[in-house]
Amino acid sequence: MTGAALLAGVCGALVVGGPLLAAHALTADDRPARPHRRRRPTASADGRTTRRQRALWTAGAAATAVVWLASGWPVGGVLAGLAVIGVPWLLAQFSAANAAVERLEALQEWVRRTSDVLAAGGGLEQTLIRSARTAPEPIGVEVATLAARLQARWPTPRALLAFADDLDDAAGDLVVAALLLGAELRGPGLARVLTELAHSLTEEVTMRRKVEADRAKPRANARWLLFITVAAAGLAALNGDYLAPYGTALGQLVLAVIAALMVGCLLWMRRLTAAAPTVRFLVDPTTAGGAARDPEEVPAR
Repeated sequence: MTGAALLAGVCGALVVGGPLLAAHALTADDRPARPHRRRRPTASADGRTTRRQRALWTAGAAATAVVWLASGWPVGGVLAGLAVIGVPWLLAQFSAANAAVERLEALQEWVRRTSDVLAAGGGLEQTLIRSARTAPEPIGVEVATLAARLQARWPTPRALLAFADDLDDAAGDLVVAALLLGAELRGPGLARVLTELAHSLTEEVTMRRKVEADRAKPRANARWLLFITVAAAGLAALNGDYLAPYGTALGQLVLAVIAALMVGCLLWMRRLTAAAPTVRFLVDPTTAGGAARDPEEVPAR
């Protein structure tokens, strides 16, 4: 590879990376970071995610090296690596909204069951602990963690605020706010409040499903555009005569610009089809500066 071609490849990689960073800056949430913890997955789920990410990065690096060495095109190698890593990420982003609706529906079901048990005369803490056995799968980890904290003798308000952080949703804050009032007042009206809240969550689930149905078509268009782009790039790679002009230093720069524009369009479509993040109003002040303490580190009541 000549020095001019290598320089063109480096410049092309920079041309690709620059618009990607600009697109990320445009699509990222520019609001101040909220001081709360993200919900923590189970150890097995976290291990699977880590292995999947490591495998994707390894496959992306291998694709970059193979395409670069086989074709002599540094920009082609970078694009191949980005495709291996970016295509699964984009597909996962397009499907994330349905998971959010499923979590909201699971929360509604859990609230309804909890209100029924409380109406039958169950105590708040014992009801929350026992609810972990029948909690819906989308929020099963969060409810089980809440039960474990209560069994470890966390103060009930402290455990509920941590539960709100684990759910990380405005609807979850509404539920936790009602439970906090019930834990403080210890009156008979908590079951009735939770029942009304379950009805409200049912209406919100219905509304969100309608919104997601409206967004289904643009998301499908974005997925098809992604598939067509990858397929067209693969077919073009098999046609040496068609791609011959891109083998020059100028051709590499042009290829980088074209690829950057296409990636920017895909990220823009992803932003248009993404749901707006919900604004929370409950934040645990004791975890604002860092991770929550383990149950063993919290003094008993």
